[in-house]
Amino acid sequence: MALGPRLDLRQSQSLVMTPQLQQAIKLLALSNLEIETFIGEALDANPLLEIGDSAPAASPETAEPGEEARRTTLESSPVDQLVSEGRAEEDRPLDIDAAALDRDRDTGDAEWGSALASYAGEAGPDLENRAGAEETLAEHLDAQIGPASHDSHIAFVARHIVGLLDEAGYLPVSLRDVASELGLPLFEAEAALELVQSLDPTGVGARSLSECIALQAREADRHDPAMARLIENLDLVARGELARVKRMCGVDDEDFADMLAELRSYNPKPGLQFGGGGGEPVTPDILIAPRADGGWDISLNQATLPRLIVNRSYYVEMRGSCDDKASRGWLSDKLADANWLVKALDQRARTILKVATELVRQQDGFFRHGVSQLRPLTLRAVAETIGMHESTVSRVTSNKYLLCERGTFELKYFFTSGVGAVDGEGGASAEAVKAAIRQLIDAEDPRSILSDDTLVDLLKENGFELARRTVAKYREAIGLGSSVQRRRQKALAGLR
Repeated sequence: MALGPRLDLRQSQSLVMTPQLQQAIKLLALSNLEIETFIGEALDANPLLEIGDSAPAASPETAEPGEEARRTTLESSPVDQLVSEGRAEEDRPLDIDAAALDRDRDTGDAEWGSALASYAGEAGPDLENRAGAEETLAEHLDAQIGPASHDSHIAFVARHIVGLLDEAGYLPVSLRDVASELGLPLFEAEAALELVQSLDPTGVGARSLSECIALQAREADRHDPAMARLIENLDLVARGELARVKRMCGVDDEDFADMLAELRSYNPKPGLQFGGGGGEPVTPDILIAPRADGGWDISLNQATLPRLIVNRSYYVEMRGSCDDKASRGWLSDKLADANWLVKALDQRARTILKVATELVRQQDGFFRHGVSQLRPLTLRAVAETIGMHESTVSRVTSNKYLLCERGTFELKYFFTSGVGAVDGEGGASAEAVKAAIRQLIDAEDPRSILSDDTLVDLLKENGFELARRTVAKYREAIGLGSSVQRRRQKALAGLR
C-alpha cells in the first residue's frame, strides 16, 4: 500500500447555529419581564424599531377537558413585509425548527452570547419596583464564564449547564443527557461541567450532596483520604452512626472531631445565597380564565409584553437620504434585524401558548378541583404530545408564571413525580400526596398524634399506595415534624 499525500472529496451534514437562531432559543427561556428588558435594549440599538400603540392581535388559546392534542392556532401579529435590500436570505419568513432549537451548537460568537445573557440578567425596565433586585445565581456564574475560559465552545456549553442548575446550585440532569441534547461528545460536556464547578461559589454544578461537599473540601485543601471517606458516607453521619464512620476513616477522636467541624462549615446548598426573586412580586406571564362552555381561555399577559413593530415610513425616509454604500448597507442590516426580531417574538408567543394549552389540558383537574387532582406529569409527556423536543418545553416553562383562579403558579409546579394508586390504575401527583398528608396532620387530635405507619394506612384508604419511608420523606418536605416532635409542639401550644 503506497503512502503519500492525496486529495479526497467527502460530503457531510452539520447543523450551524446562526446568532439569530441562538437568540430565538434564548428568547424562549426569558420571562415576559425579561423580554421587556430585551426589547428596551433592542429599541436603543435599532432606530427602525418602536413600540406599537396596542398589544398584538393574538387570539387566546382554548383547552377543552379531554380534548385531544391538536395544532395550536394563533393569529399572527401583522409583520410588515419590508423590502429586502441585499439581505433577501435573512429576510425570508422565520421558520424555527423545534429540533434545531434543541441542538444548541456554539458558532464561536462568544460576544453575542455574553450580550444576550446580559439582557436576561439585567433588572427589568420598571426601575422603581425592581431596583433592589438581587443578583441571581445564573447571573453570578455567567459573569465568570467568559474570563475563566478561552474556549468559546466550552463556554457556550457551560452557559447551557448554568441554565439547568436548580436554585440550590445542583445539576439535576445527567451529563450524558446534556451531551445528547447538544449533540456533542461526552468529554466536552464534562469539560464544561468542570468549568462550572470551578466557579464561585464553590460547590455549584454538583450532581449530589457528596460531590458538592467534596468540591468545597478540595477548594479548602482538606480532601485527604480520610475526609473523602467521611464525605462518601454522609448518610451514616446523618443517621448518627459516628463510631462506625470514624472506624471507616481510620482516625482518632481528635482528628474525627476536627473533620466533623470542617464538614459542618461547608454549605450544602451554595446557590441559595443568591437572589432568586423570592422577595419580589411575581408577575404572571400566562393568564388562564374559565369560559362559559366549560373550557379555558389561555393568553399571554399583554400588560408585560409590549408590541414591537418596524417603522416602515422612517425606513423609507432614511433610505432616501443614504448617499453612500456603507450607509445603505447599515440601514439594510437594521431593517433585516428588526424584521427578524418581530418574527422571533411572534414565534416565541406561539410556542409558549402551545405548551401552556397542553399543560392546562393535562392538568384540567387541578384548575377545576385543586391540588388533590394534580396529575403526575413530565416534560417528555408534554413534548411528545405537542411534537416538540423535551428541552424546548423545559425552556418555555422556565422562569414563567401562570395566573388562574387558584392563584399564581410557576409552570414547573405542574410537572411532578407520581406515586402508585391502590387500584393499580394511573397514579397521583406527589403534590397531591403532600396535600393529603398535610390535611391529615392538620386534623389530627393533639391527644392522638398520627404516626407515619398510621398515615400510611389512612393514605391507603384514600387511594395512595406509599411506603412508610416515602410518607416520612413527603412529611419532612412540607416542613412537618415527626409524631414525637408534633406531640411536643402541640403540648406546648396547649399550655399557652
